[in-house]
Amino acid sequence: MSQSQPLTIEIVSDVVCPWCFIGLRRLDLALEAVRRRHPDFQCIKRWRPFFLNPSTSPDGEPYLPHLVKKFGGPERVQAAFQHVRDAGAAYGLDYRFEDIKVLANTFQAHRLIHWAQQSGDAQILVERLLVGQFQRGENLGDKAVLANIAVECGYSKDAVVEYLDSDEDNQFVREQERESKAWGATAVPTFVVGRKLMVAGAEDPMLLAGAIEQVLAKDS
Repeated sequence: MSQSQPLTIEIVSDVVCPWCFIGLRRLDLALEAVRRRHPDFQCIKRWRPFFLNPSTSPDGEPYLPHLVKKFGGPERVQAAFQHVRDAGAAYGLDYRFEDIKVLANTFQAHRLIHWAQQSGDAQILVERLLVGQFQRGENLGDKAVLANIAVECGYSKDAVVEYLDSDEDNQFVREQERESKAWGATAVPTFVVGRKLMVAGAEDPMLLAGAIEQVLAKDS
């Protein structure tokens, strides 16, 4: 099986979704499996925005009270936390929910990811944002926090600050989210493989690998 061009895998996600971190790890394992069977396999990852909590204030809101209301009580929240911790442990992910104080509005984070993608693969930035959210308790709605994270990932602070302080791509990012929903993405993560197949949820790596190979077979 040969490829005439790299396969694009679009990842519909939100950086405040704990399953998106697990989903990224599972996708990477799926890609490794595909490469073992098809050494010439190439792909491009592109992130698409999803606003998990679209009504969140730009300044954010208290994290735990929001979840208690959403899940119906503190016991259910802790059970959900433990479920994620158990799933993430298999991939070396250490979730520190107790350190998260603010439920961030992620619009600016999505703008930053979009901006970073214009110059190449944004995975390093996305992973650092997920680490900031789930392992360091950073407020990803704060432009100063986002700028510092971007600098850690090798981007120019001046360029990032100038971009985040502008309105550039605001409408485009909103339109991208609407488009993803129009495709049928109703939860995150959702993986769109070559605009031909959609996989919803942080599925098993082998299931993801099978979906990728199914699209490759159609394209060959």
